[in-house]
Amino acid sequence: MKFIKKNPFGHILFLKKWLIRIVGVVSHRRYNKFNKLQIEGSEIIRDLPDSNVLFVANHQTYFADVAAMYHVFNASLKGRVDTINNIGYIWNPKLNMYYIAAAETMKAGILPKIFAYMGSVSIQRTWRSEGKDVKRQVKMSDISNIGTALNDGWVITFPQGTTKPFNPIRRGTSHIIKTYKPIVIPIVIDGFRRSFDKKGLLIKKRGVLQSMVIKKPLQIDYENDSFDDIVKQIEMAIEQHPSFLKVISVEEYKKQEDELNKQREFWQTKS
Repeated sequence: MKFIKKNPFGHILFLKKWLIRIVGVVSHRRYNKFNKLQIEGSEIIRDLPDSNVLFVANHQTYFADVAAMYHVFNASLKGRVDTINNIGYIWNPKLNMYYIAAAETMKAGILPKIFAYMGSVSIQRTWRSEGKDVKRQVKMSDISNIGTALNDGWVITFPQGTTKPFNPIRRGTSHIIKTYKPIVIPIVIDGFRRSFDKKGLLIKKRGVLQSMVIKKPLQIDYENDSFDDIVKQIEMAIEQHPSFLKVISVEEYKKQEDELNKQREFWQTKS
């Protein structure tokens, strides 16, 4: 019916709003009681335009990561500073918010279907299907749908395409960036893998400190940066470059700590 407001994907906004409210209330204690979510950079969220924003993040669970971002983004937009206290922010959530997910994941049960209605832009993975490696062409309709979501609002993507840490960034993300020229906001999360099961639906451990760091927009030259340049920027920004795997010896750690203490003592004598 004409008076029923829908988004570009045909989802009824009134229904989407209530789903976000319900999931928000049910999931809130997972980030603010059973476990704590430490947030940095909420002021960056408040300064963003209403559309054509792409969030790129590392990935630890199927659904808990996204649910946490829905909390943080909406809380930030309602004036919360690095906190999701007082869940009243979820009553009027941002409805033009989407996230990219594998189509097969979003069809596996009632809860994934609810999450899908809340904002999934489902795509067909070109490299893996039903637990097996595959090779297939990118569906142009998937790219078009991502463009539609960016034109309407904000889009969250996990460019590694997997919850496994330090997997390579998929070049498809750089294609999206060069094609649609969004503002690109990196996010680094931690602690979700320890808190939840792989799907992010069951609490695996309580008392875990989770963290979400929202960084400033990447400085991308959409015309001149190559796909590999953009991949490298993302890799470094979300701290998934192999250099972050470097392990130093105890002696090297103590040496760095001693040097840092000397610098602190020097500046304390100057103050």
